[in-house]
Amino acid sequence: MRPAAEGPRTVCFSVDVEPDCPPYLAGWRGVEEGLPALLGLLADAEVTATFFTTGETAERHPAAVASIVAAGHELGCHGHTHRRFDGMDPADARDEVERSSATLRAFAPVTSFRAPNLSLPDACLPLLEDAGYRLDSSEGAYKPARWAGAAARALGLRPRPETTLRRVAASTTSSALRLPPALRDPILLALASPVVLFVHPWEMVDLSGERLRWDCRARTGEPARAAVAEVLRLFQEHGARFLRMDALPDAPARHGAGGGPAAGRGAAT
Repeated sequence: MRPAAEGPRTVCFSVDVEPDCPPYLAGWRGVEEGLPALLGLLADAEVTATFFTTGETAERHPAAVASIVAAGHELGCHGHTHRRFDGMDPADARDEVERSSATLRAFAPVTSFRAPNLSLPDACLPLLEDAGYRLDSSEGAYKPARWAGAAARALGLRPRPETTLRRVAASTTSSALRLPPALRDPILLALASPVVLFVHPWEMVDLSGERLRWDCRARTGEPARAAVAEVLRLFQEHGARFLRMDALPDAPARHGAGGGPAAGRGAAT
């Protein structure tokens, strides 16, 4: 446990709302079956979360997106089509941001962004600023690319991107929450505050029979639902406060990208 002098741990629970396990599947069972289950688990725990949602999800399942907002959760943006931004030209990237923003803002104010696969080139940061975003969570603290970037900046080999965005990395991969508690809980409790957790609605659906990477299908469905409830309870029992990402305390006006390793590696984002 952390020293008491550090104060209560802050935890942001987030959900990436998208088609089923892209690019491997193409269905919407996660939104149709898994999302209601997640909303119920969060309601039972009295936790509000941030739901990074694709514009395509909002177009196909508007009632599902409306239910997120009605439950008091933050609606964030996860791109429009779940295409990777690191494979787009500048015009396509701008169109992806503008289309998704316009679609989602028909439901609620949207000021937080997370790119698919937690991968956003620095060149795209001005697009988010222009579109009115204040927070970006398109990094994974557990990803080797983040460590390499931080090392390159520390050595003066790569400039630190200047941006008005608050940049808050995901602390660990979603599949880490589905580990057995004896492995999972010490990992989660060792994460630095703010702890940013994320899951997908499709993880709440049994995908064990699908032809997927093992980390995408292992312990999905009921085990994943139980894991979410256990993780929420774990942090609550350790005195954590849960915040939507748009409720995180203000940070300095300009932010670069930094950070180092944390836990886990694996699932699609």
